[in-house]
Amino acid sequence: MSNEEETSAKRKRSTFGVVFLIIFLDMVGFSVIFPLFPDMLDHYLDREIEKGGGVLTDFVSMIDEMAFDSEDSGNNFLRFETVVFGGVLGSLYAILQFFFAPVWGRLSDKFGRRPILLITVGGTCLGYGLWVFAGNFWVLVLSRVLGGIASGNLSVATASIADVTSRESRSKGMALVGVAFGLGFILGPALGGWASTMTPLGEGTHGVFALNQFSMAAVISLALGILNWVWLASRFKETLPIDKRAVVDAPRPAIFQIGRVANTPVRKTCLSYLFYMISFSGMEFTLTFLAVERFDYTPSDIAKMFLLIGLTLILAQGFFVRRFVGRLGEKKLGLIGILIGVIAFVMISFVHGESWFYFSLFLMSTGVAFISPTLTALTSLHSKETDQGFHLGVFRSSGSLARACGPLLAGWIYFMFGSSLAYLLGAVFLLIPAVFLFSVPQPNLERR
Repeated sequence: MSNEEETSAKRKRSTFGVVFLIIFLDMVGFSVIFPLFPDMLDHYLDREIEKGGGVLTDFVSMIDEMAFDSEDSGNNFLRFETVVFGGVLGSLYAILQFFFAPVWGRLSDKFGRRPILLITVGGTCLGYGLWVFAGNFWVLVLSRVLGGIASGNLSVATASIADVTSRESRSKGMALVGVAFGLGFILGPALGGWASTMTPLGEGTHGVFALNQFSMAAVISLALGILNWVWLASRFKETLPIDKRAVVDAPRPAIFQIGRVANTPVRKTCLSYLFYMISFSGMEFTLTFLAVERFDYTPSDIAKMFLLIGLTLILAQGFFVRRFVGRLGEKKLGLIGILIGVIAFVMISFVHGESWFYFSLFLMSTGVAFISPTLTALTSLHSKETDQGFHLGVFRSSGSLARACGPLLAGWIYFMFGSSLAYLLGAVFLLIPAVFLFSVPQPNLERR
């Protein structure tokens, strides 16, 4: 290996390592709060009641008035206001990702990946820092706002992978991104649940900025974020040369102008990802409720369930996709993933045995593992080098929009009509992304 090839290999490894950590921490930041929602609502609600009421007390009163008869739905074990509270906070984070993914992506096309990543990872740390001292509900909301804005850097991180991989190895690089998602999906909720059992020094004080019972989860997340920023600053080398940067106007949330994207295959992959993620994120949100409803799962049982999902995502993307995508092609592997997802959703709709339930979760996770990296790779492979950040920003933005809408839509169907119909409709809904993906051509992997 020549010195130039050795330098290129080191640069690629360094880029992969930094991007892996960025995406992993973004997923941890998104999911670490999931197991805290019930206690978090009670915590801030009690503080507001002590002060004579506020936005949360008004929120709970409104939801209680709107809530349907839980006796009719068969979901007596659920606190509906907790579900809506969690859905609103989760959707806020995803909506901000939706707006800012193409913005950060386009800025990185113009100014380079490194400065944008340094800014956004720093913003993530600031959001975690606010969460540490979120004595007031509005400080918590502000921390989620900053986190959502900064986590739009997924498009920049993904574009940097595209910068340093050949067209032939693009899907393998995107599969590594999927592994980072899987690890974050496993460790985020586990970290939140474990940290919530630890009482920080000074907890119990009152005020707008004060430590609380959730501060340890934020402290751990902040420490990981600072480590990420330091590693980024010291190890990450710019992946987009100046001569390949685009001259662009002020960036806009381009998902609203997806019809103006001249590249038809890119437009179709973005639409396919949008509709797929609406279905998947709805399943992700309601799965906990289904496990409690059918199997009386405890928090530890639910943790094992998510462990299976996360490990399947890691193994399927880290081994199968990286090994076989070259033989099958991105388009075919994505269609296989959607078909597996349809089968899994139908199974989840009907099964009441625990073994079959776990098998259906395994199938569902395998389908996701096939779809996400292949659609990302298709978007990248059909894009010019000057449009990587922009197109991948639109792609990630469409997924964020889906994560904002999917849980609310699926939660409403689940609570109104029951779990069986909700998952059957989810299976039917998966036919929409299949139609879009079917008409996307398999790209020529030779360098343009």
